[in-house]
Amino acid sequence: MSRPLRVIFAGTPDFAAESLAALLASRHPVIAVYTQPDRPAGRGRKLTPSPVKTLALAHDLPVHQPESLKSSEVQAELAEFEADLMVVVAYGLILPRAVLEIPRLGCLNVHASLLPRWRGAAPIQRAIEAGDVESGVTIMQMDAGLDTGDMLLVRRTPITATTTGGELHDTLAALGGEAIVETLDALADGGLTAMPQPEAGVTYAAKLSKAGAELDFRRPAAELAARVRAFNPWPVAWCALGDERLRLLMAGAGVPEDGETPATPGTLLAHDTEALRIACGPGGHQVLRVTRAQLPGGKPLAVRELLKARAERFPTGRCLGRLTEETPR
Repeated sequence: MSRPLRVIFAGTPDFAAESLAALLASRHPVIAVYTQPDRPAGRGRKLTPSPVKTLALAHDLPVHQPESLKSSEVQAELAEFEADLMVVVAYGLILPRAVLEIPRLGCLNVHASLLPRWRGAAPIQRAIEAGDVESGVTIMQMDAGLDTGDMLLVRRTPITATTTGGELHDTLAALGGEAIVETLDALADGGLTAMPQPEAGVTYAAKLSKAGAELDFRRPAAELAARVRAFNPWPVAWCALGDERLRLLMAGAGVPEDGETPATPGTLLAHDTEALRIACGPGGHQVLRVTRAQLPGGKPLAVRELLKARAERFPTGRCLGRLTEETPR
């Protein structure tokens, strides 16, 4: 068997921790871990280590948390490890060209999309939001561009009509761990060739925000349902309920009932036992069926349970609407 590869790992959130765990179970030694500095979290805003740092410390790995990789001191420290390569997964810091060239075999990235589709910050959610029928992970040789490097390995997984952003995140995190180990094994054995990304099909996954998760019920039902699933569990799709926010966690496109006339988009139609039915689409001719939601200060509930407890909040004819017409969708 060929010599194992010495790896520096750089990552921060849960998604990255899955890849680190897979590497720790492989034959390739992780010689150092880089992760974002501890950040305030929770109600007490206590400084909290990242999931990657927590895992690294549990395995007695050296952990480094620079604010930036641009300084000559940080780069000299990286070079001292004499790593074969650096594996980067949702790290959150830009890697200067000088850093990309430090490891003998460069830097590899585990990207949560089928490149070149969905380069950028939020590929998991944007794939669901756009109605894609599949996603996956791409192991990429990093270069100076935004997710533009040559591809070493691609693994795919389907997106179903009920897949949420959280579910796809977990699937791709596990798939990414398997794929990066497979990539390192192949590189160590000299049996993997990088392929340039296709020039056609490039799309960019814009960063998510809570404001951008407000629903515009003038949009088609299928589009709204996809946004609800994509933004579960974060940033969570929402709409105005009076002067409060109703959080929407699962939805699908419904159909008007016999004799039901179009209504102003955002109007609550007569609900069924399982769902809130909301008029939507151009002219209010379509129906969004919300099957899981959360009232302010309450728990996420199936709508059948929500209606049992708080039916008075959802009378037929009430308009959920938007907080302001200027709020971005």
